[in-house]
This record gives sequence, structure tokens and C-alpha cells, in this order.
Amino acid sequence: MSVLERVRAAYHRIVRVDRPEIWIDLHPEEAVLADAEKLEARRAAGESLPLYGKLAAVKGNIDVAGLPTTAACPGYAYSPAEDAPVVARLRAAGALILGTTNLDQFATGLVGTRSPHGAVRNAIDPAYVAGGSSSGSAVAVALGIADLALGTDTAGSGRVPAAFNGIVGLKPTRGLLPTAGVVPACASIDCVTVFARTVDEASAAFACLSEPRDLPVLNRPFRIGVPSEVGPLQEGWAEAFSTAAREFRDEGAELVPVDISPFLDAARLLYEGAFVAERYSAVGEFIDTHPDAVDPAVRRIIGAAKDIPAHRLFSDLATLGDLSREASAVLSTVDCLLLPTTTEHPTIADVEADPLGVNARLGRFTNSTNLLGLSSLAVPAGTVGGLPFGVMLVGAAYADRILADVARSVPRRTRIAVVGAHLRGQPLNHELTSRGGRFVFAGPTAAEYRLHALDTVPPKPGLVRVASGGAAIEAEVWDLPLGGFGEFVAGVPAPLAIGKVRLADGSEVSGFVCEPGAVEGAEDITRYGGWLGYLSR
Repeated sequence: MSVLERVRAAYHRIVRVDRPEIWIDLHPEEAVLADAEKLEARRAAGESLPLYGKLAAVKGNIDVAGLPTTAACPGYAYSPAEDAPVVARLRAAGALILGTTNLDQFATGLVGTRSPHGAVRNAIDPAYVAGGSSSGSAVAVALGIADLALGTDTAGSGRVPAAFNGIVGLKPTRGLLPTAGVVPACASIDCVTVFARTVDEASAAFACLSEPRDLPVLNRPFRIGVPSEVGPLQEGWAEAFSTAAREFRDEGAELVPVDISPFLDAARLLYEGAFVAERYSAVGEFIDTHPDAVDPAVRRIIGAAKDIPAHRLFSDLATLGDLSREASAVLSTVDCLLLPTTTEHPTIADVEADPLGVNARLGRFTNSTNLLGLSSLAVPAGTVGGLPFGVMLVGAAYADRILADVARSVPRRTRIAVVGAHLRGQPLNHELTSRGGRFVFAGPTAAEYRLHALDTVPPKPGLVRVASGGAAIEAEVWDLPLGGFGEFVAGVPAPLAIGKVRLADGSEVSGFVCEPGAVEGAEDITRYGGWLGYLSR
């Protein structure tokens, strides 16, 4: 699929998924197509483009030339004269910018509901929150619209949404990605973050965006610190965390019980201490003069910081120094920590009922990372109750490459694309889940296929690749343990088979294909866009 075709497919998918709350401003499709033509000319001229043709979304508190920067507050909007450096570096590496995404206003929140553009609904179940504040960016990636997205992270905003939507959230060491052109939340600890569907994709983007620096690497076996006491978690999450830790151990890592209380104590300082006053210094004057333009929860949090006395900040700095030394002592005994990314997954109704209490609980493990100057990487770790569960690796400053290597050290899974009776909610989905299958994301195939309704029990479609006249078909990508994958493949009945399915981003994964002769006389249902579209016709 050409870059031009990928752009058209992305805008078609934006309409199909019908999630307008993801976006604050979209570039017109014609403008992105024009950028794609220029990009093809750059490649033809021999320019090195490591992110060639990747489609990117940018959180709405980061400057994108040609679009207003609002931080989800229309009254605050300004028109940037140029891209933020991180956006300019994306373009220089060959990425195309689709638009700016919704967020918790002024990047204040971990829920994704504090925006005049509407609550961003979870990519898997729209009754649940997407997480914040980088909510729109995470969902754009999880729904297969964007390949990459930029977010920001002060208290966990680049990691909690990743966990809730089953994708990767890379929060680098402070300073490795420039924050110029970013509306500050707490300027001294803000980070620009990267969302992607895999660690490799996130790492590739990070390499293009980061300041030049030699980052350390380690050889296996890794020593991974796990909490001796993890504290209260949503039902089923403690077991999911234990399973994730066991997978690292089974790949040769040494699990070391550690006391994480210094990290938890530092986390409480971010909002319960004086550090929140930096949020007031960033946008407090605007909030005081435009109170009706600001979300009530955001106004309450930032407005209250106005009256924090200066002596309290110095006291908290001293406390943080002590906690930082204790945390460093813990990290000196291991290569990184493994933690649940967050504590629970609330519904939108839960947040409406208790907006501050829910948000405070979500930051238990993430709030301290930037205060302590650490690196972090959030990765998917299965599902609980049909919703994504995620874990987070936390390392010392500049341990960014180490965290990626640790995350890659659990490779005994493979991906498969399904288009019919194995989709979520369909009668054969249990054949994936019973073998340890994990939903990864939903998205279109390349525009190279025709879909036919087969006469089978239960009803199934047949996906056939064609030389011309093909279309993009809605698919889900799952991953399976290698053993479970082998069992699954062995049970696939003719005329279906497991071959290679090309996705809209040009990558190929194993997936269901059909013998061409089996679709003779079968109804061509390509026009419905996918099996679920056909069933709901």
C-alpha cells in the first residue's frame, strides 16, 4: 500500500470508527495527501527517512504549525509560528501529521474526561475511560488510525492511557526529548512521550526524536525488582501482574522483591505537596481571568495551588531529596522495577461520580517517576475481564534502552489477524482467549482484499487477496503464546488457512486467508468493510 493509499485509508477509518472526541483539529485530507506526495519525492531523491510514511497524531498541547494549540481550552488557543521540535523531527524522519488530539485540559488529569471536546472513550469498551491526559493520542493509535502519537507525561499521562488501551507508552528520561513548543504543566518535570503498538515502533520513533546521547545497554539475565507489597488493585489485577512477572522469570530474569515505599511516598508529593504550584505558575493567571473557560476539576486543582506558601516547597524539596536517595538505593540493586501501570480501570460514570478521588488512585505508581528523574516504559500485559491490563518498567535516568531490551525479553508470543468468527464477541473468539490470546488492536488490512460470506457453521467469511480491485477490511490483531498458536493453527479447517495478511501500515502478520476456489458462488461482502459490518447490515 502506497503512502497516499495509507493516508486515504486513515481518513476513511476516522469516519468509520466515529470517535470525534479523539481529535481537536485534523488537517484536511487533501493537505496530508499533498504532504505525502512531497514525502515520496524526498524518498525518490535518496533522503534517509527512518519513519517513512508513518502516520502520526500529536497531543493538543504540542505546537503543530497550521493548527491552533489549545491544550483543550479553546479560550487559551494560539497559532504557533512553527512546529515544536519533536513534531519537526517527526516530519524530518518521514512521518505525516494527521492532527492534534484531545486531552485532559492543560494536561491535568489521568482520566481523559476533562475536556470541552468530550470525554475520550476507551478504544476497547466505550463505557470506560481512555486514561489521560494524553487520551486522544493513545486511542488514535489503539484504533489503528495512527501508527505513532506524541503525548506528554508529568504524572503518568503517557503511560496510563497506554495501559488502558493495550498499547506501548514510552516515557523517556527528562531532557532526552525537547519540551520547547509544549504548553507546560509542571515545566521542570514535563516529558514528551511516544505511543505505538509495539516496543520496536516506539523505540524507532524515540531514536528519531531524542537528543544525541550514548545510552547504556545490558546483557541478560536481567535483575527485575518486583514490589514486596503491591497494595490494593482492581479485582483480577494482582493475578495478572503475577502472571506478567512470571513471564519475565520464565525467560531467565531474576525477580528481586523490593520495598517500593520511597516511590509511593514521592508519588503523593506531586499533588498533595507544593509541587502542584508549578501548574499555577504555568496557566494560573489565565484560569483566574477566564474561570468559565476551564473545566471545574482542572480549575479546582490548579486554582488551589495559588495559596501554597513558598516555605512548603522548600520543605517538600528536602523530603524529595531524601526519598530520591532511598529510591536510588533500591534501583542500585536491580536493572529496573516492574510495576502495574495503574491501580484500576474506571468507567466514565465512575469518574463523573468521584473525579478527584479516582484520578488520585490512578497515579499511585506513575506520579513519582518524573519527580525522581527516572525513565519508564508501559507495555501491554494481557487482559482482565476483557479490558487491557498493562505493566510498567521503571529505571534509573538514561536507562531507556535497557527498559526496551527488558520489555523485548519476553518474545514467546506471535501475532495473528482475524476478520470473522474469531473477532471479539463472535462465537469462536474463545479459541483465542482459551489459548492465552491477548487482543492487541483493531484496524484495517491493506486495500488488497475481497471478503466473501462462506456457507459454514458457524458462519465465517473468506478473505482473499486480489491483484486489483481490492479494499481494506476491518481486522483485529491478537497475540498468542507460541504453543497456543501452534494448537490454534492445527485446528483451522479447510478452506481456511493461516497465511500472511498485510495490514494498512504495510506490516505483515499471520492471519486467516481462504482458498480462492472456495469463494466461487459465495456472496462478496467487501462493500460492508468487514464481517461485523456485514452482520449488522
